[in-house]
Amino acid sequence: MARRSFEVIDVTEILTHWYAGRPKAEVARSLGVDRKTVRKYIAAAEAAGLVPGGPPIAPEEWAARARLWFPELLVPELRQPTFAEIDRHHAQIAQGLKTNTAATVWQRLRDEAGLSASLASFRRYVHVALPEEAALHRVTVLKDDPPPGEEAQLDYGYLGSWTDPRSGARRRVWAFIMVLSASRHVFVLPVVSMTQTSFVDAHVAAFTFFGGTPHRLVPDNLKTGVLKPDLYDPKLNRTYGELGAHYGCLIDPARAGHPKDKPKVERQVPYVRDSFFRGRDFESLEAMAEAALAWCLQVAGRRSHRSLHGAAPATVFEAVEREALLPLPARPFELASWSTPKVAPDTHVVVDGALYSVPWRLIGRVVDARATERQVCIFLDGELVKTHARVRKGKKATNWADYPPEKVAFLQRTPAWCRHRAAEVGPAASEVVRRLLAVGALHRLRAAQGVLSLAERSGPERTEAACSRALEVGDPSYRTIKGILAAGLEAAPRLQEAPDSRTPALLHGQAALFGQEETR
Repeated sequence: MARRSFEVIDVTEILTHWYAGRPKAEVARSLGVDRKTVRKYIAAAEAAGLVPGGPPIAPEEWAARARLWFPELLVPELRQPTFAEIDRHHAQIAQGLKTNTAATVWQRLRDEAGLSASLASFRRYVHVALPEEAALHRVTVLKDDPPPGEEAQLDYGYLGSWTDPRSGARRRVWAFIMVLSASRHVFVLPVVSMTQTSFVDAHVAAFTFFGGTPHRLVPDNLKTGVLKPDLYDPKLNRTYGELGAHYGCLIDPARAGHPKDKPKVERQVPYVRDSFFRGRDFESLEAMAEAALAWCLQVAGRRSHRSLHGAAPATVFEAVEREALLPLPARPFELASWSTPKVAPDTHVVVDGALYSVPWRLIGRVVDARATERQVCIFLDGELVKTHARVRKGKKATNWADYPPEKVAFLQRTPAWCRHRAAEVGPAASEVVRRLLAVGALHRLRAAQGVLSLAERSGPERTEAACSRALEVGDPSYRTIKGILAAGLEAAPRLQEAPDSRTPALLHGQAALFGQEETR
């Protein structure tokens, strides 16, 4: 018998004849169908517990049963080998879709059951064989708009490429977009980088634009704002958390991979791209930002919005939402960046390329560093342990008190300290130090420090006397003073000038000498 394609109506006809009590062979002969085909379709009815001669079943119900039992009748692709392979896991797929997404179910079947079909083929199978489960994941629950001033949704949206006329460079441009959920009033700020600084600056600019702060922010899960997405307890970036605390608003990130959690801002991205950016040239990024503000007020703010029953967002904002926003704080927000450096053996941490000292007992510990434009604060377990004035990259800020005293005593003895300390020892010591530091103070600083260290070991009186003795002999060096102290000669009596015992030379000549002797 020639092979033929079956449709739902053909299977319904087979089932109706069989249910009426006709033998399978007679059904096959009368309908011109192979007996194996008849047995195949009737087997599904028998497996469902149906027997000929039962309660009447309408043709519509037979058709529904045929679609359920034989989904390949609806889509020919189910007869292909790929769909046949997936269909072997039909029950497991149906159960998995009740708690997980199609991508997760496919991944588990691939890893655990050796499924070789692609994700695209798997999605097509679910769409055809399990239409209710597939539709369930596409259902959008319409939520009531929050009260005025309650919520703002925000996100970045890619606008396109832009050639900077000043440099000729081709740059990618994104838009920071914040939408007030009640009035749909929108703020747009074009940016060419999505750093933490630009993210925070965009928030400050948005709050200034609206003249207040919404009670709750619904951002996306960017690393500049959210370190670890979580449905119940998301971990915010510390700088972003400080921003929310400063303005008194709650930051409630959307779930990762759920753009429907912030649909109002998601719809704005293509609108901003098409209405504001495309087909326009801008002289600079600053000019682009000014044009975006004007567009927000004059175009987006004045359009007839369907969700507002034709009212303009700017009109609704002025009427009901502006007064409901939180007032801006009197003190401007100070941007701070956080990092977690490790204390090095030299008691310093690296913050933005500069070195800052911390107490030496923290060597090897990981600390929290908060850096603003003016200062750097170091915290350990939430407790402030050090504060420094901010220095430029490559520079160092060191507090010698952070070192053990015995480790830095030598480094703290500067030329000025040496002169001051020598004056306390005595005038001779002061004169020795003055001569040592008179020429090449930095090169002979060690010698001056050594002389003063003798005063700590031998006492100021002995050192003063040794310095005086060294000055007398004309060798006021560290080695000489140390030798005098070692030999105990600083207290020895001063040397007196001995009389000259040499015979004076005869200067009158030989004749005078002999003449004198003859006379005698």
